[in-house]
Amino acid sequence: MAYEHTSTRQIEFSETDMAGLVHFSNYFRYMEIAERDFFEAVGIDLIHSKPGDVVGWPRVRVDCKFAEPLRFGDHIDIHLAVKNVKDRSIEYQFRIFRRNGLEDRSQVAKGSMTTVLTRLSENGGLQSIDLPPQVLEKIEPAPAKVLARPEDV
Repeated sequence: MAYEHTSTRQIEFSETDMAGLVHFSNYFRYMEIAERDFFEAVGIDLIHSKPGDVVGWPRVRVDCKFAEPLRFGDHIDIHLAVKNVKDRSIEYQFRIFRRNGLEDRSQVAKGSMTTVLTRLSENGGLQSIDLPPQVLEKIEPAPAKVLARPEDV
């Protein structure tokens, strides 16, 4: 079973502001990118959509603490660790690192996100639903040592 994943990407010009710094909203996009990559790596559809049956993972809580700015061209690692798996939700911890060389990196942000599995009802509302067996069989909470790693790892 899986409990962590790391995605790597390069900062694009369009993700920066007039000062050349990454706009804060993009950190939340990076978290979503890591979540998508994690689901893909474990073989689970992040969104299930067919007429009359739309299932997805809306966010019910997100936060991010920023330590250093990112700039255009920086290479980053986005580390996702599963904090908790409940009947209807998954909580993640994220750490975003700037790569400073082949073996060196520094943590620039730390965040968390809680998502709830929902189905779109006929009236357009969202109804939370239980996580299916295929999710519970593939995703588990990370060991405490993964969640408590030193910030410069």
